[in-house]
Amino acid sequence: MHMNCFTGILADAAPAPTGLQGILQSPIPMMVLFGVIFYFILIRPQQQRAKQQRKLLEAIKSGDEVVTASGILGTIVTVKERKVTLRSGDAKFEITKEAITAIIEPGTPTQS
Repeated sequence: MHMNCFTGILADAAPAPTGLQGILQSPIPMMVLFGVIFYFILIRPQQQRAKQQRKLLEAIKSGDEVVTASGILGTIVTVKERKVTLRSGDAKFEITKEAITAIIEPGTPTQS
């Protein structure tokens, strides 16, 4: 009689998931999915922006009109390895290349 009690309990228990169903219920695929989503939403766009910024800094030359990170508009006078000389109005000053955020195309109107 004792054995019948255990047999009944084991027979009522659901079988352990196997195959694809077992894999989908484990936490590992969810972690991988979140990792892929994290990569495409956060990491990849940041890498692309950094690549575009590097190209921009390599392309600057004397005479280009630029915008700095602080919002200063000016014309590049000289380009050195890590610095540029910028003329804005009557002022002339040196800034690091990394401070340049955009090159203004000739003929582009600026807002006042």
